[in-house]
Amino acid sequence: MPKTFDTQYGTIAVSEDVIATTAGLAAIECDGLAGMASRRQVVDRLTEVFGRENPGRGVEVRIVGNEDVQVELFIIVQYGVNIYETAQRVRQKVEYVLAETAGIETPNIQIYVQGVKF
Repeated sequence: MPKTFDTQYGTIAVSEDVIATTAGLAAIECDGLAGMASRRQVVDRLTEVFGRENPGRGVEVRIVGNEDVQVELFIIVQYGVNIYETAQRVRQKVEYVLAETAGIETPNIQIYVQGVKF
C-alpha cells in the first residue's frame, strides 16, 4: 500500500519500494557503515547475477493505514567503530532524507545490526 498525500493539485502516492530505495541510499552514505545485510537472499542473489544494483537491499518498509511508515534497516558496520553512534547516524540521516525527499516527517525507524566487517 503506497503512502498517499493529498495536495491542492491532486493525490500523490509514494510506493514502499521508493521509500526503501531512498532509505537505503541515504543509509549507505553514513560513515562507519560497511553495507546492508540482505533479508531476501534469493532475490538479492538474482539481482547480483544479472548485474543490477539493489539500493533497497537490507531495507523493509511497511505502511500502516496512511499515516504510520515503519522502516527497518538491516546493517553491517565496520570493525572498530562505535556501533551505537553509527546506528544513530544512520537513523538521523534516513529520517532527514525521507522528510526532505518524500515528505515523510516522522517515520518509525528500527535498525538491526546484522554483522561486523573486518
